[in-house]
Parts: sequence; structure tokens; C-alpha cells
Amino acid sequence: MASLQISGSVKFEPLVGFNRIRYFRPIGSLGFPRFRRRFSIGRPLLLRSSSSFSGDKIGESDGDAKRFITDAERDGSGSVLGFQLTPGDQETFSTSTGEIKHQEEKKEAIDETVMADFGVPGNRAVEEGAAEVRIPSGKAEVVNNLVFVTSEAAPYSKTGGLGDVCGSLPIALAGRGHRVMVVSPRYLNGTAADNNYARAKDLGIRITVNCFGGSQEVSFYHEYRDGVDWVFVDHKSYHRPGNPYGDSKGAFGDNQFRFTLLCHAACEAPLVLPLGGFTYGEKSLFLVNDWHAGLVPILLAAKYRPYGVYKDARSILIIHNLAHQGVEPAATYTNLGLPSEWYGAVGWVFPTWARTHALDTGEAVNVLKGAIVTSDRIITVSQGYAWEITTVEGGYGLQDLLSSRKSVINGITNGINVDEWNPSTDEHIPFHYSADDFSEKIKCKMALQKELGLPIRPECPMIGFIGRLDYQKGIDLIQTAGPDLMVDDIQFVMLGSGDPKYESWMRSMEETYRDKFRGWVGFNVPISHRITAGCDILLMPSRFEPCGLNQLYAMRYGTIPVVHGTGGLRDTVENFNPYAEGGAGAGTGWVFTPLSKDSMVSALRLAAATYREYKESWEGLMRRGMTRNYSWENAAVQYEQVFQWVFMDPPYVS
Repeated sequence: MASLQISGSVKFEPLVGFNRIRYFRPIGSLGFPRFRRRFSIGRPLLLRSSSSFSGDKIGESDGDAKRFITDAERDGSGSVLGFQLTPGDQETFSTSTGEIKHQEEKKEAIDETVMADFGVPGNRAVEEGAAEVRIPSGKAEVVNNLVFVTSEAAPYSKTGGLGDVCGSLPIALAGRGHRVMVVSPRYLNGTAADNNYARAKDLGIRITVNCFGGSQEVSFYHEYRDGVDWVFVDHKSYHRPGNPYGDSKGAFGDNQFRFTLLCHAACEAPLVLPLGGFTYGEKSLFLVNDWHAGLVPILLAAKYRPYGVYKDARSILIIHNLAHQGVEPAATYTNLGLPSEWYGAVGWVFPTWARTHALDTGEAVNVLKGAIVTSDRIITVSQGYAWEITTVEGGYGLQDLLSSRKSVINGITNGINVDEWNPSTDEHIPFHYSADDFSEKIKCKMALQKELGLPIRPECPMIGFIGRLDYQKGIDLIQTAGPDLMVDDIQFVMLGSGDPKYESWMRSMEETYRDKFRGWVGFNVPISHRITAGCDILLMPSRFEPCGLNQLYAMRYGTIPVVHGTGGLRDTVENFNPYAEGGAGAGTGWVFTPLSKDSMVSALRLAAATYREYKESWEGLMRRGMTRNYSWENAAVQYEQVFQWVFMDPPYVS
């Protein structure tokens, strides 16, 4: 049997007869210290030592090259069972750039011939398209195996903020040293978007999911990118035209089935997928996003822990939008693949006023409710929203349940991709600027006016709106205020799609006010960037907004937000006070309340007057907004605090 020779005096003998993947002799018997962290392939740790081999101690002689730990496997007590070392002559390390440069493929970090004897894939750092690995400067004190479960993750799939969060937060956490997997469906809709999955490879692993009265086979695709394992659950139900949830005719009728498959597959993924040579294992932390992933904490409690599996795992529910709860008729409970005695976890009764007729008992299953009562902790995407969901107005029928768990609810404001949304480098805008010199912003405004066919008037306040055209976003308020606003000397630009009646209203406004109003029906990423850069003011009159991203984009681009004081909008926009700081001013925008036409119009008129008459104050607003920290790194640090808390207590449902 092959053995791996690391240096002249110590050999690592492969273990045989193990069902779990463990490759080397327990290193405790060789005198190795126990490590606090688990290091994964692709996130190496540089070992430096002036000591040499002596007896059972392993070190590094003066003549030895640098070595790296590239993975460690440990048992439940924390003892390290084995790890992989890369010989120093096969890699070079740059202390100035913090990069490990892998040389030609035949010089693998661990001899591929030896590893093949154990059926272990080679180092992921030398996979195609991953020629080098960066060691991030900011590291977490305690690292975890994190499993995000989500219905969408950018750039693979995205319909809104959920996709942005699950496409960016995992990368930030991986950069801080965590081992991160994201599990989402492999959507194929016959468009160019299918190319997003082109680099994902079939792992050749099939599992059977028992739900909906039968056995369903699903497979897994995998791409390792930006330090994250992107895992895609594949099933024919994900292959159809439309977006992840529906098409032009409405929501898909089998969404409960599609996302039940996702949850079952996500629970199996850490146990069966040897990504980079190691499974994630049972001590994983599941981060389940909205109702689509809500079955995961229920499955952990009902189907795994009773049999000793995942007893050390934890789950955190991340609520992006409480309005969507995954409610279906009570008769569908048997489809979920849960034991019959667990009906109470998801059982739900609508209040009398919400029932369809006198004989309607109101009984239903509510997947999000089940996640609330079984997850170990709950996170919302802003501090304000963490409070709002416990109120009658914002709780959507779950306020009492959430209030009972408010001791474990935390609000963490989302970040944004500061590389994509950067006015000094943005490829979608014609001129670039920064907080140090935003003189070019006015040129972006003039270019936008020209592109949209509006009169080129740099002195005229330009108001923008970007978002869905629906009731939640307050479009009806804009519609009502339209005639009043058009009396003023302003220009108004709207980008969005949604309710057909609002789309028609936008077209009619453009025909009526040719020199003042433009409406773009649909969504266009380059145009959204140019509106954000070119407008002076961004309007967000949302009735509720769990977090909101457009106001963060606007402030980063020196565009002043005028927002309704709700949820994440209230948390992220500081109301302008011209008299603060000895007259220097404070704040980053205007926050109006209550939600009414008059209060919104008053805030917009005050903002427009400030733009025209108080240039110094306006520039202060721009500068303060542009210099705020909106990065995901900032949010990741706050998530790590919750990760530490969640492991302090036993599972909420044992």
C-alpha cells in the first residue's frame, strides 16, 4: 500500500476500512499539536518553524522549504485526524501580495498518484480557471463549515436581493477563512442565462429523495469559485422557461415540490459530496434563506437527529421577506417527506377574515413557520426589519411566534458588491469619479439626459426610481403625486417592470410630460448603473423594505436617497441635519414619514431646493454617503458573532 513521505523521518500511512473519508494515521500519536481550526483545500496556512525533526515532533529544518497545511480532518473531540501538506518546492509564496503561485500541473501540492490510490481528488487550487489562491488579510477567530441553502444565488440565478446576498456573502465569509458551500437549484430555461452553469461539473453522485408519494432522483453539479463550493441540485423540474418561481402566467404550481427537493438534497450534500477530497461532515452550520429553504431545520430535527446524525449541526434562518411563507393546503403535508407526528411544526390556521368561504377551516401548512420554530437562531437583513416582523403591521400573522423568539433574532444590514458598484471603475457609466473628486458626476447626468432624450440641463434636479412596479414599492404613491411633481422644475426617470397598470401609467406619463418624465419598462443592468450615477436624487417610497440595496448603491455613487422610514431604509439612510457638527451638517439623505403623498412630495421638494441653493451642503451629503462602508466584509464580521452564539447552546430542537 502506498504511503506519503513528507520528510525523511515521518510517514503518513493511509487508513483503510473507514466508511467516512479519513486518509492518514491519527496525528495525535505522532506528537502533533491539536489545532483549533479546520483548514480547507484552497485556503492554505503558511507554516514557519526554525525547529527540526526530533523524535515524534515535526518541524522544519533550516534547509527545508516552506510548507502549507491545505486541509485537516478532526474527530468530534477536536483532535486532528490527518491533514495534507504541500512540499515547499512545488509552490512559491509572495509575502508582498499574499499569494501562493502553483507551478505546472504535474507538480501538484500532493502527489496525484499517491492521492489517486485513496480516491481523493487533487488540490482544487489548481483546477482550471483557478491558477492562484489569495490569502485574505482579515481572518475569523473561529472558522466553521457553512452551508447556505437558497433558491437563487447571483450570478447563476437572481430575481432580487436574495440572489445578491447569497452570491456575495458566502464569498466574504470564505475570504475570512470559513469553508463555505452554497446549495441552490440548477435552473435551465433555454436562454443565455444557462451559460452561467457552464463551468459547473457533474459530480456523478445521485441520491434518492422520498417525498410527494414517491422516490425522486437528484444529482449534483459543482463549481469552485472565489473560495466557495457552488453546488447545484439538478432535477428536471428546474428545467423550464421563466424565472426561478414562475413565468408570464404566474407562479409555478409545483413550487412546493421543487423546493422540497432542494431542502432534502441540501441536507444530504454535506454528508455525501467529497468536495476537495473531504465532505463537510455533520458539524455544519446551515444558513437557510426564506421559505424556499425552510424545510432544512425541520428535517434536521425530524429525520436526522433522532438517529444520531447532525447532532452537532446548527441552523440559522435568514429572513429576507416575511411576506412570502410557502403556504399550501394542509393536505399537502404528506408530500413534504416528514414524519406524521411533525405536522404541528408546519401546521397553520388562517384567521377567520382570511378564509375563502364559510366552510373553509383555514388549515394549511406554512413552511416558514416551521423554520421559525425549529431553527436555532434567526437573522433578518436589517435591524429595523428585526423589530418590524414582531409587530402586527409587519409580522404577516407570524408576529406572536417571532416575538416569542426575539431573544435569538438579530438584524444585520446587507452589504453590496463594492467592486461591481464603484463609480471610479464602473464599466457601465461614461465618466468616472470618486469621493475625492466627483466633478465628473455632472457629466454622467448630462450623458443620461442625452441618452433618454431629455433636455440637457445640468442645473435641473433629476430624480430617479429603480425597482419593481408593485404596491410594496409605493408606486401608487408616485402615481398619485405625479401631477404635483411635474409642476416643479425637475426631471423624473423610472426603471422597472411589474404590474401592467403601472407600466401603462409610466408610458402615459412619458407622452404627457415629454420634457420632464421618462419611463423604461423592463430591467436593464447598464441602464440601472447609469441612472444611479446620473440622477441627483433616488426615490424609494416602499411600504416595507427588509433591507433595500438601491439606496446603498445610490449613496456610493453620490446620489442622495429620499426614502420612507421603514426597515432597512431607516437603518441605512441618516436624515439630513444642516445644523449638526457646528453647521457642517450631518446625514446622507432624507427619511420621510408617515407614508403619504404630502410627506413624500415635501421631502422631494426640500431635497431639490437644497440641490439648487445650497451646493456646499449638497456636496457634504454626497461625500458622507460615498465614504460609508457598505462592503460585505463588514456584514460578514457581524454574521460571525451570531455563528459563535449559535454553538454556545444545544440545538433548539433536539
